[in-house]
Amino acid sequence: MRKRTYHGRILKALLFVVIACSCVRAQDARFSQLSTTPMLNNPALTGVMNGTLRLSVNYQSLYTSVQNAEGYQSVAAAVELRRPVGRVNYVGIGVQLQHDRAGSTDFVRSVGALSASYQQQLHSGGRGGRYSHYLSGGVQVGVGQRGFDINKLWFSEQYFVDPGTRAAYVDRNLATGEAFSGIGGQLYPDVSTGLTWFATFGDRAGAYFGGAVYHLTRPNVSPLPEYTDLLARRYVAYGGGELPLGRGYLSLLPAARVMLQGPSRSAMAGGSLRYTERAWREVALRVGTYTQITNVHESTTGLGALVVLVGLETEDLQLGLSYDITTSGLREVNSRRGGFELSIIYTRGEAVGQKVRCPTF
Repeated sequence: MRKRTYHGRILKALLFVVIACSCVRAQDARFSQLSTTPMLNNPALTGVMNGTLRLSVNYQSLYTSVQNAEGYQSVAAAVELRRPVGRVNYVGIGVQLQHDRAGSTDFVRSVGALSASYQQQLHSGGRGGRYSHYLSGGVQVGVGQRGFDINKLWFSEQYFVDPGTRAAYVDRNLATGEAFSGIGGQLYPDVSTGLTWFATFGDRAGAYFGGAVYHLTRPNVSPLPEYTDLLARRYVAYGGGELPLGRGYLSLLPAARVMLQGPSRSAMAGGSLRYTERAWREVALRVGTYTQITNVHESTTGLGALVVLVGLETEDLQLGLSYDITTSGLREVNSRRGGFELSIIYTRGEAVGQKVRCPTF
């Protein structure tokens, strides 16, 4: 009995080490479609849109093709409002919700945040203000929770070997012998901030770049009681724009994003082609590719995935579908099948004569 109790303590310690290391080393869950989750990239992008209301939903599923693995699922939903302040400035307010689930123990991460931005015009010119420059600052406050289902793990008190057949088995009906049970995790506060610049240079031409810092207070996110696991700050830098190709209706939308969090590094870069015709009543098609670079170890960085994207836009609705093709060492066990991501965005436009000038993201 002493031996099993000792092993239980060892397994408990190992469990803590594995979970703590994964929380510290891993980045926040990230979406591959760079422009569909603005408040997860920078609070200053809250309400930066060509409209007064934006509703968005994202779903991502990764690594479900790995044998005996349940993969990772992420769901995000957001609502944003943009209102004028005076004649040329704006304020944006938004609510961002996100829920992630991973692994056989149902490790979950849930976040709810309130975001706000102020968009100050720096310059305007051209007929109807076609050339506009804005500087936007934002702040985000919220709460989060991380936890896992301890009942889906087994410990040495539940593990036995038949002395006759030498067959090993686990009896989950027995007590674990541990001091905690159920789903661990507690609420923690979170604060983030950021700054961004964006501009339009006429029809189908614009640019933007910015940076943000998430988890300013470094909250304790340990799902195990009596332990401390401080969440590392996440630093984000990004940029992109729209470039017209010829005199027709084809344009190029390059984009890039770099994220640093603790020892983890991640970068995405690429672009998409956008084609539209006036006769289509503002219907547009998109197709693009992006490369994702990540670090497996602190000193080893390489190509992690190739992302392929297709999209359809109407006057008020945007649909996006992307697929991650694994190019890292994980391709040996998932046959390069990373996962897919789906996004749906609804935007309600401004009233006639009150057109908002924003670049195409």
